[in-house]
Amino acid sequence: MKVVHCETFAVPPRWLFVRLETDDGLVGWGEHVTGGGGPAPVAAAVNALFEGRLQGSDPLRIEDHWTTMYRGGFYRGGPVLMSALSGLDQALWDIKGTHYDTPIHELLGGRARDRVRVYGWIGGDRPADVGAAATERVEQGFSAVKMNATEEFRRVESPAAIDAAVARLREVREAVGPEIDVAVDFHGRVAKSMAKKLAKRLEPHEPMFVEEPVLSEQIEAFGEIAAHTTTPLAAGERLFSRWEFKPLFESGAIDVIQPDLSHAGGITEVRKIAAMAESYDVALAPHCPLGPIALAACLQVDACTQNALIQEQSADIHYNREADLYEYLAEPSVFDYEEGYVSIPADPGLGIDLDEEAIRAAAEPPSEVDWGENLSALKPVWRHDDGSFTEW
Repeated sequence: MKVVHCETFAVPPRWLFVRLETDDGLVGWGEHVTGGGGPAPVAAAVNALFEGRLQGSDPLRIEDHWTTMYRGGFYRGGPVLMSALSGLDQALWDIKGTHYDTPIHELLGGRARDRVRVYGWIGGDRPADVGAAATERVEQGFSAVKMNATEEFRRVESPAAIDAAVARLREVREAVGPEIDVAVDFHGRVAKSMAKKLAKRLEPHEPMFVEEPVLSEQIEAFGEIAAHTTTPLAAGERLFSRWEFKPLFESGAIDVIQPDLSHAGGITEVRKIAAMAESYDVALAPHCPLGPIALAACLQVDACTQNALIQEQSADIHYNREADLYEYLAEPSVFDYEEGYVSIPADPGLGIDLDEEAIRAAAEPPSEVDWGENLSALKPVWRHDDGSFTEW
């Protein structure tokens, strides 16, 4: 059996899928993070990796393929290459599971749980009524929600800005009570000087964790922030490999890691990152504001990972309409949400059946895609009132 064909599909709202096919007709699917530059750079990297490393090879040798795709270039890592590698890795695992007629988690040791807990997003950037949004999520069946903590935040902020952030979390906590977990995302917009203060001020309202208290480039600051709060700290959605996670673990300051399976090396690499995390007594909560293929890959890893805590998912959250996640699935009910959990897809490979006709009908050439409004909405440029740039 050999891999003989590779196609990429740029589909709305902002997803890039990859399809691998073998000479005996097996098909595997993967999903990439396209980033703020759109799908063209990642699609080009996918084609380069396929033609240079995968074409004509045995798809079952996934560990060797990962190694050669990563180490085969003199320059390694980064968002474009790792996103390309991640989707290809997912597709190879999908082929392998289909070949052996079993879900991927069975090939990785079998299930460590029967279902996976998920959370619902409630905003917080420009909060109007986060309490009502949280209540709506609870009524939908979620037992955990996540929110942004602040709007634009200066390096040294006013007491009023701190008070406003605290008031948002207090409103949510009062709306949903102590039984519901509420995670708070600083999104890297808070400088170290304020992150220490804000984390301490939020503590009485018992957030589930504080995510990206500072940017991932400032890993050395995590220990200092952790010393000012008992709230668990989370990070990792902008890190691309186990080597980038290593100093975060060694800091001793992180409690939850959030690698993105479409950005951090796919199923192969995130399994290794999760195992490293377990040795440091750190939980796994994969980042996934993405599409159905990425979510299926995350659930396959969550299923067989002892330290998996909770799963992000985007249905009716990041894209404002539930149909976005399901329109490319032949069987939408594969993601069965109940009581704050989602079922683990049990069919072979990734466990999902994609509607290839719908994907082909919706796809555009990656180099011609103009997702302008979606991309700017997902990564706007924010400025302070003096005109200077601030983190979104």
